[in-house]
Amino acid sequence: MARKSTDILIAGAGIAGLTAAACFAQAGYSVTLAAPSAPRRDKTQGDQRSTAFLDPAIALFSEAGLWADLVPHAQPLQELHITDTVGWPPQIRDSRAFASEAPGTPPLAQNLMNWRIADVLLNALELLPNVTLHWGAGFASMVTREREALVQLTDGTGLRARLVIGADGRESAVREAAGISAEISRFGQKALAFSVTHPEPHRNISTEVYNQGGPFTLIPLPDEDGTPTSAVVWMNPGPEAQRLQTLDAQAFSAEATTRSAGLLGPLTLASPRALFPIITLRAKALTAQRTALIAEAAHVVPPIGAQGLNTSLNDLAALLHTAAPETLGARQHLDAYEKSRARDVAARVAAIGLYNRLTRSGLPPLQSLRLSGLKAVADVPPLRRAVMKAGMGG
Repeated sequence: MARKSTDILIAGAGIAGLTAAACFAQAGYSVTLAAPSAPRRDKTQGDQRSTAFLDPAIALFSEAGLWADLVPHAQPLQELHITDTVGWPPQIRDSRAFASEAPGTPPLAQNLMNWRIADVLLNALELLPNVTLHWGAGFASMVTREREALVQLTDGTGLRARLVIGADGRESAVREAAGISAEISRFGQKALAFSVTHPEPHRNISTEVYNQGGPFTLIPLPDEDGTPTSAVVWMNPGPEAQRLQTLDAQAFSAEATTRSAGLLGPLTLASPRALFPIITLRAKALTAQRTALIAEAAHVVPPIGAQGLNTSLNDLAALLHTAAPETLGARQHLDAYEKSRARDVAARVAAIGLYNRLTRSGLPPLQSLRLSGLKAVADVPPLRRAVMKAGMGG
């Protein structure tokens, strides 16, 4: 069977996979991206989550010439507020603000809806002559050799690739085919992602409200027809999240308002609601022969502190910047990638998993520990600086 040759095959068309295709293509490599379907790229049917782009992610998109098309749709995040509440309805017992200590510095992050990011990336990919978008087929199998991987897609298409990038999610077929196992922890939680409008301006402040079940996070978005708007990620025990998902819009908005402690006034649901499970996952290796894992094929963390997709984009930056035309996909390239990312991935998965266990609890001793930790991080300057550096991608 004749096989088409490509420098890179990318399995998966989430934001990480699309960004990988654009970045490697801009660097001069031929790229084939394969996925069972093209991402939805509109407000009503696209991904309802949002991403707060930290500085390393912005730098990566700027390097690939993509950031200019995203800027008009981005909302700057000037501060992060952590609000600790107890009881029901929630009563605020403390709040701390985190912002850059240097005057005149850029925002902490720029927030964008995921469906908008997908739209911009697809527009760019469709114009690149060295990108093939292969919709309607996922990754099926591969045989790797020292110099190449022979890949089969689910529609029978055969490919030769110097590098296979697994960006195909937490159930990664590439990871399985490469013989890489993964450690998974389940928390019994699910998260709802949606957008709301509200009467009070968000003032470019992202707020995480803690009570029990996990955080309720309000992330600023551009105004909707002149009305202040925020994206929300709301974590709960699984059965409670599913109950909330079934409520009509009015009842759901009322419960969301209560859970937010009324910080922005009454919330009004302004989008569909997406529901997804909360886990941590870490692949026991990031590479195998002619294969690299990135994003949720390599690691999954709870949606806390904007660490999920930003960690994924850090993977991509490392894989891109350790590549060279003569060594692409070779052991030298893959070893450099593994060395640059393995420790950071392991540390972030462990830390965010532990943080989630502490902050979701309704037990008074753990809620007291949560409050003590918040005060320590906010009020001890060296600890505050270290946590902010880590949170900003450092």
